[in-house]
Amino acid sequence: MKPAAFSYYRAYDVAEAVERLSELGDDAKILAGGQSLVPMMNFRLARPSALVDITRISGLSYLRRDSEGLHVGALTTHRAVEVAELGDADEDFGVLPRAARWIGHYPIRCRGTFGGSIAHGDPASEWCLLAVLLEAVIVLHGPRGRREVPAAEFFGGFFVTAAGPDEVVVEVRFPSPSPHAALTEFAERQGDFAIVAAAVSVEFDGDTCSGGRIVLGGVASVPVPVDAPLAGQPATAETWRAAGEFAAGQIDPPSDNHGDGTYRKRLAATLVARALAEASARPGRGHPRLDGAGR
Repeated sequence: MKPAAFSYYRAYDVAEAVERLSELGDDAKILAGGQSLVPMMNFRLARPSALVDITRISGLSYLRRDSEGLHVGALTTHRAVEVAELGDADEDFGVLPRAARWIGHYPIRCRGTFGGSIAHGDPASEWCLLAVLLEAVIVLHGPRGRREVPAAEFFGGFFVTAAGPDEVVVEVRFPSPSPHAALTEFAERQGDFAIVAAAVSVEFDGDTCSGGRIVLGGVASVPVPVDAPLAGQPATAETWRAAGEFAAGQIDPPSDNHGDGTYRKRLAATLVARALAEASARPGRGHPRLDGAGR
């Protein structure tokens, strides 16, 4: 199919994009990578009256670290994150390059953008899950200047976010390092959208967990954080399995043609256990503990 008729505009800086969006009204959309929006337009699931192309705006493609954390520019492609050499940030934020490999296929990763994925608000998106998991801050630019929204408050439902119709996502900032973090997911075919995805981070005191976070995707209209009781538990496969079962018990996923809610709960339990095992095996705390996790 082909999209419904729309007007096309190209912006060469953020201020111009904001001005154009303000003029065009609520039905206008931003075109960044277009790897999610354009297919939806082709199937007429989305019918914007106008597109504002921001792909030619310079200065919005970067990964850099400073005292405020790791900054990811909105036009940074998935592929750029995947192959990024983060230097001293590699251990602290290495989950981002590792997670990028789950995104679509190579051509999609080369064109799709980090900010575009966040702005799209797919509840199974790898970047959306990690933004919530790692307590990222979404930086928006609109007619009233810049503002920042915590990721936990940014996603409001299927493809619904806190960004106004005249605001542009310009950056995602990850303020805190998370060396023991992992993301894993399951799809029917490689490159398909995840049926369920799990992102986790764990803190350790020797061979004991001192804390942890779990975020699930594909089980609700937004990424779902779960406060699993990991603190004080031994870093073992049994703990990871128990955390997976606990997380599965906290969700009520929908049923569709990919599987019913019970199937998604079982996937969630398995994926959480696998992700925790992977996170525990990251450098810095002895030998991997992969013995039987998630089987």
